[in-house]
Amino acid sequence: MITMPRVALAILALASSTAVALAQPGAPQPDYHPSFGDLMTFAVQPRHIKLGVAGRARNWPYAAYEASELRNAFNRIGRTVPTYRQQAIPDMFASAIVPSMDKLDAAIKAKDGKAFDAAYRSVTASCNNCHAGLDHAYIVIREPSVSPYADQNLTGGSNTGLARSKPKQASVQ
Repeated sequence: MITMPRVALAILALASSTAVALAQPGAPQPDYHPSFGDLMTFAVQPRHIKLGVAGRARNWPYAAYEASELRNAFNRIGRTVPTYRQQAIPDMFASAIVPSMDKLDAAIKAKDGKAFDAAYRSVTASCNNCHAGLDHAYIVIREPSVSPYADQNLTGGSNTGLARSKPKQASVQ
């Protein structure tokens, strides 16, 4: 008689043997194909947040870095997912995101806080316009009110992290 515990044990044994086989060197690994949503969540959203926090703090070097990273993330996503819901993603980004990113870059370069604030609002609105154009109007991006990155100083100023020093050489006895 087959009981539920025996079925569960058989499934567990099969899953374990499959996991061990996949962990073997040279064993074929399953391809990972992130979804459009995955890419937006781990490539765009964190950069948007960090850019907003750094810009609000007028940390221009870091804001410039994150603006470049955000622009590059959009470009990579456009290459990875060229079409989504019958929309040409690179074209959508070029028309909806790039103009506001250009204004943002100019504000950062000029170290103009008011222009940054307006351009960042425009970038955020552009994101929401894209979401609406892709039938995802329920995904609403906002300007961050706080940084979720407690382990990173996005506001500039002194480096309060660990001091960088050369590691001590171990003595040989």
